[in-house]
Amino acid sequence: MEKLKNRWLIAASAVGIHISIGSVYAYSVMTLPLNKLHGWQKSDITLAFSLAILFLGFSAAILGRSVEKMGPRNSGRLAALFYCLGIMGSGLAVKIGSLPMFLICYGCIGGIGLGVGYITPVSTLVKWFPDRRGLATGMAIMGFGFAAMVFGPIMGKLFMLMDIWKVYFVLGAIYFCLIFSSSLYIAPPPAGWLPPGYTVSENGEKVAKKSIKKDLAQLTVSEAIRTRRFYFMWIMLFINITCGIALIAVASPMAQEVVGFSPMQAATMVGVMGLFNGGGRICWASFSDYLGRARTFMAFFIIQIIAFLLLAHTTNPLAFQALIYLILTCYGGGFSTLPAFLGDMFGTKQLGTIHGYELTAWGIAGMVGPSIVTHLLQTTGSYTTTLYVFAGFLTFALFVSCLMVFDLRAKRRFYAAKAAQQEQPQGQPS
Repeated sequence: MEKLKNRWLIAASAVGIHISIGSVYAYSVMTLPLNKLHGWQKSDITLAFSLAILFLGFSAAILGRSVEKMGPRNSGRLAALFYCLGIMGSGLAVKIGSLPMFLICYGCIGGIGLGVGYITPVSTLVKWFPDRRGLATGMAIMGFGFAAMVFGPIMGKLFMLMDIWKVYFVLGAIYFCLIFSSSLYIAPPPAGWLPPGYTVSENGEKVAKKSIKKDLAQLTVSEAIRTRRFYFMWIMLFINITCGIALIAVASPMAQEVVGFSPMQAATMVGVMGLFNGGGRICWASFSDYLGRARTFMAFFIIQIIAFLLLAHTTNPLAFQALIYLILTCYGGGFSTLPAFLGDMFGTKQLGTIHGYELTAWGIAGMVGPSIVTHLLQTTGSYTTTLYVFAGFLTFALFVSCLMVFDLRAKRRFYAAKAAQQEQPQGQPS
């Protein structure tokens, strides 16, 4: 028999994949060098990033079934191939000065690699950590959030040392080695595997000192998309991401105009935001193992509603930064708590595919969020009004999360009654 793999090394491999593809969050480091080299408009350069996020969401949905069938090892290799072809192809586009080619390579081809790489380790991790799903998914997706802190300075240094187009080839090689080598160790656990000392509890009832609550149901993606809770989750995720991305998009100019930060102080604040984005992913996801996923999402929305409303009237620099950082922890926490929540609701049968379908919310929010905030600022000319609008969005998300809780309770009662009816001896009245 093959030796049982170490689940913590599986988690470390997942971090290796996510910290590589998460380098997309350091994209802003490329903007000025490309603008100076070819005179490309900053809006056109930024479009490549928006396309990458859009293709991340939709490739995760479209290729989710294939990723499940291939297994995490082969899908990890596929992610390495697409992402690194996209990065290196971008380098070739920079060398010949072709903006359309750059958009296709970085935004489309690289975006597909992002989508495949993002969902590759998630369902595997959930199966290895049924006792600590939030912690496991939080560790992996934390890597995506922290990647900008790792690769941002590396990119900046490389741009100073060599021609810009060469930087893309160096980065592509680094990413390929990290993703490919990380995918070699990832594999699902044996069928029916549980951590030592654990057993599954029926309907949440403790049957052992260490027990794992049974999933609400084991559904395929076709069954999942016919449930109300799938769409409740999509709306909640979409609003959480839209508000977070919108705030990220205007954080620097808002800090300068509202609290009087210098450009350097605002840039420093934006860098620290990445720390709280990544830290929120591991902290909130781990906390959800104890608080519960539904309550955690409700907490995200309550905290952000209050924070956005306070932010609209805050001129104190310390209070302003504290509120921004608090919102960013909720933004990151939504990403990392999502896979564990989906596992609780739909089981692990096709979790990667279901996760991919939900990530279409990210792809759309990546395009919608910055557009909404830009339109609101142009129309109203006020950050205060804009922040009120987003607080309204979050209030609606809180309402949806309440509907989610009611739906989950009803389904648990339904499945419990169904199980009791199936266990009833034949011949006895029901």
